[in-house]
Amino acid sequence: MRRGDRTLRKIVEKDRFQTLGDLRKQWTESGVETSRATVYRRVQEMGYRCRIPQVKPLLNQKQRQKRLTWATEKQHWTVAQWSKVLFSDESNFCMSFGNQGARVWRKTGEREMSKCLKSSVKYPQSVMVWGAMSAAGVGPLCFIKGRVNAASYQEILEHFMLPSADKLYGDEDFIFQHDLAPAHSAKTTVKWFTHHGITVLNWPANSPDLNPIENLWDIVKRKLRDARPNTLDELKAAIEASWASITPQQCHRLIASMPRRIEAVISAKGFPTKY
Repeated sequence: MRRGDRTLRKIVEKDRFQTLGDLRKQWTESGVETSRATVYRRVQEMGYRCRIPQVKPLLNQKQRQKRLTWATEKQHWTVAQWSKVLFSDESNFCMSFGNQGARVWRKTGEREMSKCLKSSVKYPQSVMVWGAMSAAGVGPLCFIKGRVNAASYQEILEHFMLPSADKLYGDEDFIFQHDLAPAHSAKTTVKWFTHHGITVLNWPANSPDLNPIENLWDIVKRKLRDARPNTLDELKAAIEASWASITPQQCHRLIASMPRRIEAVISAKGFPTKY
């Protein structure tokens, strides 16, 4: 490889989120007179493609270790056991579903590499929604007003989670899953579950890839791109319609993926996975 190309590779590897202009500027500063077209051609020849980055939470070593420990503990859970879990989550839905934002230079197979990931941040929401799902289907959606605190979360549990459990499990026992958001972990919320005799699944922090309901949110968001709502009421109606169209078969397939998700976390040593 020519010396100039080695320099360009180092520049790309230093920060995968640089623009073509940034790359050209640094390569020129290293002594190579070049055009943007040449830079683009050379990085393509090296195997880099300009892609929209995967958005994943950045995990520290302690969080990775907890994910790995959790996955190892659940390694032998069957699909029947996972079918006993009522998965839940909140999600933000915005009016715009465009692909604005940073691009990343990466090669084939590097999609999940930490230096090619964009860390997920909470954007100001247009509509925030709570939902739950099991292998048998989805429960009723809750549109959330304002910030979720322990008291408002317990209202959601009372008026939406319990009806979801009744619909999906009837009189059968179930295990409830939610993430480690402050409202979920509050002492009064823990007391609420104890009072109602509901078992809560222990859950590792920053692990959306382990929660199959995240895939349902993706399905809903994809359908909304076609709906193109213009007002908040239209957005809510489109979300409701899209959620209602999710079939029990789709939900069962997602629950059946849990053993594979567990294996993926173990293989990745706790790092984020493709899920």
